[in-house]
Amino acid sequence: MKIGNLKSERQMPKHLSLGCSDKGSSLTFKNRFFLAPMLEYNDIAFRLLCKKAGVGLVYTGMVNPLNPKAIALDDKPGIQLFSTSSKGIPAFIKKYDSKASLWDFNLGCPSKIAKKLGFGVFLHNNIETIESILKIIKNSTKKPITIKIRKSSETERIIKIAEKYCSAICIHPRTAEQGYSGEPDIEYAEKIKSRVKIPVIYSGNVNEKNAKELLKKFDFVMIGREAIGDPNIFSRLQGKSNIIKYPFQEYLKLAEKYKLKYSQIKIQALAFTRKKENAKKIRLEIVKAKTLDDIKKIMREF
Repeated sequence: MKIGNLKSERQMPKHLSLGCSDKGSSLTFKNRFFLAPMLEYNDIAFRLLCKKAGVGLVYTGMVNPLNPKAIALDDKPGIQLFSTSSKGIPAFIKKYDSKASLWDFNLGCPSKIAKKLGFGVFLHNNIETIESILKIIKNSTKKPITIKIRKSSETERIIKIAEKYCSAICIHPRTAEQGYSGEPDIEYAEKIKSRVKIPVIYSGNVNEKNAKELLKKFDFVMIGREAIGDPNIFSRLQGKSNIIKYPFQEYLKLAEKYKLKYSQIKIQALAFTRKKENAKKIRLEIVKAKTLDDIKKIMREF
């Protein structure tokens, strides 16, 4: 695995790559800002908008390898898997490997359904299963592999195992109990960074104010909630002028191209009202909308 000198923002090379040296594969990024995997928001249309805005890499939301539903991957994202066993993983990777930039295994989801089914952060106590899944993923692809993990009593032990199979790890230094509230433990993440031999992606409350400072401590950063409804955050972070002027209108065109469901478009319409002065009024109108034409009219007016 090779990666450039990432000691500071000023030293950042023009191109960054990571990969698996034992299999000769690598992946090049144009920058170190990634779109975090988010289940509800990372549809194909939104991911494509983020790519247009200049993001270094996009991830899908969590995908179960046993789900037979086809997924659109024209943006060649990192595909995030969630599972409690290796069942179905080889076949799933074989089906989509050519359309993936890398494969990620979720060990961080703190949701109620994750707790009920035992995946995400709630898989931490099953070390043998985690290693068997990572081994299967590695044996099924030549693409880079990452994990996204939370803070727990088992995190450091899991990371030591992950170093055998992964090209990078992503640390979100909150506990399962914290969910997405409270402050992430950046000092804990720094400790992880100091102890591992592979690149570390930082996740947790990354925004325009702190992203570049965090890049002095970590190899990459993931931006999640701050990017919801605002793909242009990736353009602004890089000081670029290629701001998408009408992002929701472009989102709509892509959503219709990929035949996204009305319910999904409505979720995104609500998200795109964030940071607008009249957001509350717009949301009230969107909530009452019954058709796609209603949403188009509302968003045009505002």
